[in-house]
Amino acid sequence: MASTLRQPTGALRLSLAAVLAALLVADQLLPPPLPGRSAAHAQVVLARDGTPLRAFPDHAHVWRHPVPIEEVSPRYIEALVAYEDRGFWWHPGVNPWALLRAGGQWLRHGQIVSGGSTLTMQVARLLEPTPHTLVGKLRQVARAVQLELRLSKREILELYLGYAPMGGVLEGVEAASRAYLGKPAQRLSESEAALLAVLPQAPSRLRPDRYPDRARQARDKVLDRLQSRWSAAAIADARQEPVIAQAIREPLLAPLLAERLRRLQPHAALVHSTLDAGMQQTVEQLLSGRLAVLPPRVSMAALVVDNATLEVRAYAGSADFSDDDRFAHVDMVQAARSPGSTLKPFLYGLALDEGLTHSESLLADVPQSFSGYQPGNFQANFSGPVSASEALRKSLNVPAVEVLERLGPARFVSLLRRGGLKLELPRGATPNLSVILGGTAVTLEGLVGAYTALARAGVSGQPRYFTDAPREEARMMSAGAAFIIRDVLEAGGPLARLVDEGVGERRGIAWKTGTSFGFRDAWAVGVSDQFTVGVWIGRPDGTPNPGFFGANIAAPLLVDIFSVIDEAPPRPRTPPASVSAASICWPLGARSDSTPPELCHQQRTAWILNGTTPPTFPDRLRGGGSRYTDYRDAASGLRVRAACASGEMLAVGMARWPAALEPWLDAATRQRALPPAWTPACSSASGPDGGLRIVGVSDGETIRRAGNGPAPELRLEARGGQQELIWLLNGRQIGRVPAGHALQQRFRDAGRYQITVMDDAGRYDRVEISVR
Repeated sequence: MASTLRQPTGALRLSLAAVLAALLVADQLLPPPLPGRSAAHAQVVLARDGTPLRAFPDHAHVWRHPVPIEEVSPRYIEALVAYEDRGFWWHPGVNPWALLRAGGQWLRHGQIVSGGSTLTMQVARLLEPTPHTLVGKLRQVARAVQLELRLSKREILELYLGYAPMGGVLEGVEAASRAYLGKPAQRLSESEAALLAVLPQAPSRLRPDRYPDRARQARDKVLDRLQSRWSAAAIADARQEPVIAQAIREPLLAPLLAERLRRLQPHAALVHSTLDAGMQQTVEQLLSGRLAVLPPRVSMAALVVDNATLEVRAYAGSADFSDDDRFAHVDMVQAARSPGSTLKPFLYGLALDEGLTHSESLLADVPQSFSGYQPGNFQANFSGPVSASEALRKSLNVPAVEVLERLGPARFVSLLRRGGLKLELPRGATPNLSVILGGTAVTLEGLVGAYTALARAGVSGQPRYFTDAPREEARMMSAGAAFIIRDVLEAGGPLARLVDEGVGERRGIAWKTGTSFGFRDAWAVGVSDQFTVGVWIGRPDGTPNPGFFGANIAAPLLVDIFSVIDEAPPRPRTPPASVSAASICWPLGARSDSTPPELCHQQRTAWILNGTTPPTFPDRLRGGGSRYTDYRDAASGLRVRAACASGEMLAVGMARWPAALEPWLDAATRQRALPPAWTPACSSASGPDGGLRIVGVSDGETIRRAGNGPAPELRLEARGGQQELIWLLNGRQIGRVPAGHALQQRFRDAGRYQITVMDDAGRYDRVEISVR
């Protein structure tokens, strides 16, 4: 009897083993279609607080954003499981009781009334759609078991969170939460969690943006099922909350940066940036508000960097992303353009570090030729003697070229590159003096990164777009030089601080403008304690934009940006130990306490670095030292030489001004700086200003208009000059002619005019006339 009983048991075991083996083989041959890590998904670029900046759908134009359970509100998980599948956490993919109930309904009604689907079965249908038939249901059951064998409950739930249909092109709770509610799924309220939990039941019919009443009724059904899980008060509050959903639309903040960042992280569903959404919107609105006054094809770009972290807070690569006529898709933050005068702060800072200058070093803003290179100022006029700080604040070109000539163009470019600012030169070109006036190319991104050095003790940094991006920093200049340059650009330097009581310092912004040749690029870059901001305006195709320059178009936008993003009052700054104030003398440039009073023609207060006071640059036009001895006749005080002196001679110590500056000296300084006239016996001697004379018009002459006739015109001519003659009218250059040639000048307005002529040897003559 026992033997008879054991036989069927063995056969049953073999049968079960055979069935199990067949199932395992079938499972291996027909695995479920699980999405891989590289499965198509949408990408969303986020601001630092999670606000969507721009979304990019997948290749099928579906908005799907996979999200881990930790980044979904627990309220949603509770609502989903309570409404869809209460036994989810314990069943093997199939709920037998639900299937029995669904089978009974099918037998009774002759069709499927309720599917008895678990969340696992729904995931199986999402991954592999099946018809609503008995065969289709059996296939779902098989796939659900396969999923349970391969995946954990957590992994199955995450598939549902990413693939559940939510209406239109939306899939998954994260995409729906951001599209309908404007927030991440992690921040869902009870009402919102219940709404999104029921949405996959009928995503087209229950879309909250189109059918809010239907969506509310469906939401309330979910809330009814949660009475045993949530408090009565929470459910009551959730019922009172209206269903308000925004229309599905693509977020569009910082669109060019978003495109750039998603290419850097092509496999990330969510790209987290450093941008401040509110600041970005404000900057874009400021740019948009200027479109009405801009000519066609003109674009704008702006960049805001946090000085402490080097993180980018706002990024506008074009003026209007929807306007193709303004080259909307050309990112001018990354475009290399001529920087105009924006490199001058670095030149003067590096000159301080190299021991070439202090803040009040005497420079010559006069017509000069540097081995054939003849720069002019933007306004075509000249100021004569200027300090380094004044030359920087006024963005004077000739003094900048003079300093660059001493520093060396190749060394300047090398030091900038060492400091993190990449300059692009024309192919095959080597650095020359034009570099400081825009004869190179930089990007707005690189320029802003370099300017952060003024707020970071001389250390520049590359702007960062991800919080985990490594810091790329380099020393641009010393902390002392950075302090001096920032003080000059902000408060005007030590002299302006005394005269103007530091008005600029109270504003708290150190800024510099620039305009490239032909009005192609208008720049403004500024630094406060907290931010560095850069602005570029121009035509991306490189065509000129006459009348647009940094001071009149870019600087106002820069100031507006600072006024809305940085309301904190400037913090008081103490000069580094390497910086001190000292009284210096012109024209020698040395300390006043070490300069004899008779040689100190003008006294100024300067910032000096490391206790050194570099002397004024050697005279480019006249040889000899800056100090010399002159001889006077003891009786008359007139100038003499030993060869022609008839009486006692007195030796007088003198300090020379650079020859090119002598025509610009005021009367009082001229009396101290220039020797007196020669005695009659020595009248044949030639001084530094001899040998060149204006002819045809005399000093003090009055020119009158003939009745109602045309404005008077003078023929300006000089004798005794060499090579080229430079003519100036009230300090403004009006022409260059070869020696021996005349220049015609019309005087349209009445007034007093100072006419000056100079040659390359430093000789000059000047007359004053009146026009009536």
